[in-house]
Amino acid sequence: MIDLHTHTLFSDGELLPSELIRRAAHLGLRAVALTDHADMATLEHVVPRVVRACEENNRQRPIRAIPGIELTHLPPGLIGRYVAEARRLGARIVVVHGESPVEPVEPGTNRAAIEAGADILSHPGLISEEDARLAARRGVYLEISARKGHCLANGHVAAMARRTGAALVLNTDAHAPSDLIDMGFARTVALGAGLTDEEFRTLVCNMERLAGLEDRA
Repeated sequence: MIDLHTHTLFSDGELLPSELIRRAAHLGLRAVALTDHADMATLEHVVPRVVRACEENNRQRPIRAIPGIELTHLPPGLIGRYVAEARRLGARIVVVHGESPVEPVEPGTNRAAIEAGADILSHPGLISEEDARLAARRGVYLEISARKGHCLANGHVAAMARRTGAALVLNTDAHAPSDLIDMGFARTVALGAGLTDEEFRTLVCNMERLAGLEDRA
């Protein structure tokens, strides 16, 4: 199992980076990305500290910790600028907080994230077919979410991906220890979204590729 969307005390998570990484390792995860929420005011504070936490972990533990960020509730017109800035600061996985059905995310966020070339559009809600096709062309991964609330649109996201050829990943959006899951539960979430076992295996390969572990699978 690989999880490319988690949160620590650097935003609204409950755990220190080191504890989150340790708990993920204990569940058998091969890699975990720390993708705390940030906007234009906090990006420069969060990313370098996440980078440091991941670098120190990777010297000591076999689980790969990947520095990332989740750009959250930015005006769509700023998303492109801050995707680039996050990468300049050292984020290896750039997630954009998509148009979840349970939050008032500004319309146009999904499209702006895709146009900016974010790595992952998290919980994209009732994403349009046009935007899903653009994600397929741009190589932006759409997220199947294991998180309560955000998961309500999983079936729609899976259907749009199947129709358009957009690639999928599956993440927890973990904020608390109990949010982390193992491979067995991840498969349950995927099948619940309407994916087949073959599509789930493809999804796992997508995540290995993003995590840089494809050669170790």
